[in-house]
Amino acid sequence: MFDKILIANRGEIACRVAATARRLGIRTVAVHSDADARAKHVQACDEAVALGGDAPKDSYLQWQRILGAARATGAQAVHPGYGFLSENEAFARACADAGLVFIGPPPAAIRAMGLKAASKQLMERAGVPLVPGYHGADQDPALLRREADRIGYPVLIKASAGGGGKGMRAVDRAEDFDAALAACRREAANSFGDDAVLVEKYVQRPRHIEIQVFGDAHGDIVWLFERDCSVQRRHQKVLEEAPAPGMTGALRQRMGEAAVAAARAVGYVGAGTVEFIVEQRGEGPDAAMDFFFMEMNTRLQVEHPVTEAITGLDLVEWQLRVAAGEPLPLRQDQLRIHGHAIEARICAENPDNGFLPTTGTLRVYRKPDAVAFARGAVRIDDGVREGDAITPFYDSMIAKLIVHGADRREALARLDAALAQVRIVGLPTNVQFLRRVAASPSFAEARLDTALIERERAVLFDQEALGLPLAAAAAVAHQLRSEAALETADPFSRRDGWRSHGAMARRFDFAFRGEPAQALLTRGRDGRRWLAVGAPTAGGDAEPFGCDLRPDGALDLRLGDRRATAHVHENHGEVHVFCRQGATQIIATDPLAHAGDARAEGGRLTAPMPGRIVSFAVRPGDAVTRGQPLAVMEAMKMEHTIAAPADGVVADLLYAPGDQVAEGAELLRLAA
Repeated sequence: MFDKILIANRGEIACRVAATARRLGIRTVAVHSDADARAKHVQACDEAVALGGDAPKDSYLQWQRILGAARATGAQAVHPGYGFLSENEAFARACADAGLVFIGPPPAAIRAMGLKAASKQLMERAGVPLVPGYHGADQDPALLRREADRIGYPVLIKASAGGGGKGMRAVDRAEDFDAALAACRREAANSFGDDAVLVEKYVQRPRHIEIQVFGDAHGDIVWLFERDCSVQRRHQKVLEEAPAPGMTGALRQRMGEAAVAAARAVGYVGAGTVEFIVEQRGEGPDAAMDFFFMEMNTRLQVEHPVTEAITGLDLVEWQLRVAAGEPLPLRQDQLRIHGHAIEARICAENPDNGFLPTTGTLRVYRKPDAVAFARGAVRIDDGVREGDAITPFYDSMIAKLIVHGADRREALARLDAALAQVRIVGLPTNVQFLRRVAASPSFAEARLDTALIERERAVLFDQEALGLPLAAAAAVAHQLRSEAALETADPFSRRDGWRSHGAMARRFDFAFRGEPAQALLTRGRDGRRWLAVGAPTAGGDAEPFGCDLRPDGALDLRLGDRRATAHVHENHGEVHVFCRQGATQIIATDPLAHAGDARAEGGRLTAPMPGRIVSFAVRPGDAVTRGQPLAVMEAMKMEHTIAAPADGVVADLLYAPGDQVAEGAELLRLAA
């Protein structure tokens, strides 16, 4: 076994690898960009080497610097994690040339599976089922369009060298093909340095099911069951689970054998994932299914913890042992499935705004109390701490929440209970969206396919779990608690509302979901309190109100016949309320503030987040219509289209393609 390894990655996967290495007595070396100088993964390792720069191309993709760091620190091997250099054939070869062990598959396997088109041809020869499509080397746009017409719409354009949903577009009509192809190629070139694509039939009602495989240098390959990754947004995974609901023993065996055949065809060693598109015939979890090879990821996957949960194995330990030349720890007939596991990806993004990634500081970051669950039932993998910043340089994932139960029903219950304990303040996240997905009829009943989120839009988007009364009650209780903490022993300074006669009334002003709101707190001489909540003009009926402080800092709220236990955090006037029923924000407003100070935006169009201008689709003087694409921005490894909010004429372009822009920067002006 190795004495010291270098982890050529960042964030939660670097922390994950470091944890297993520490358990095995292996010392670790971290590398970091300037932006990550104080990151969690740096402190999780025994040593750290600075790479410089902020963006990946200036830091984590500078493999010559990484090799230099490995040599300088005496590391014997390099673990690439996932993303970045994990599937870079040149880097794997460079490690070998430098006398370092690459903890991953042989370079030849990376090359064979790295280009989707070539890998499909290889799989066809190995007898693995394929989706009908074009996987050729000729990339002439006219030919690609003819092939799409031949295959029949809808089709899927995919970056040949890509993954993670980047460089991928579904095309429903022939007239949309050229624009989608151009966008795919641009995104593929930016993400992978290769703009080649393939075109495939877009399978209707598809499920995304993948098989975990593992090979050693002695010729043995096993498959460690399947994961269902069908719940996706923008072709990126949201929830993953193992085993796949509705999977029969016969289908599992066939898919496992096909995955092993795929791995054996390229002489695979180490951890890999063979991904299949599964076409469903019929409805519900008992629908008949056919599977087709999609791609092979020659690395550890983000969702590997669900496989670990149902097998009781540490896949990173397996990686290290196989890379050190040891045989696989178990044979195929020794592998068993135990229970059910689900992983939720907690991301800094706004689901109600097209899942637009967000940046900011984690002012509050509280995780589930694992002690409150059964042993091994809840796990959090993350690479951040409270006070850390989510920057525009890397992807938007904050953490992975993994739950395990005796069956799917128990795992679902634990997932919701654990998500309810996650409290993040400082930037928008998808935590409440994840709770709604898990509770949606389609997911709860295992009616899974990649269109689940779109199909359940009515219950997933623009939802409010708590409502104004409870939100206002929590904000009032938080304010009263803050004031009580400032009281002295002087009885004349007490703010308990006692009066020698009559009652005391106090007004609180808020903004809730963009609308003004008001709460009127009345206290009688006997100490009882009533709270009326509503719009400033309509008001509301007064209800008995009470709040008690719990030892853990939570507030037990009572408003009429409603009860809730709330954790409340304030951030720059925003009061964040977290309850078992859900979470929301309400803004405390100053009634004396000037109401007319906000400057009308008029025809200004601003950047929704920090990023780089890719292109403008218009020039000054062009007439545009509402919804027409005006510009393309790249941020957090994805392209985002800026559309016209109304009809108008382009007055001015304020940046050029290639320019970096800050969040809120004015990009162009429209005249009415």
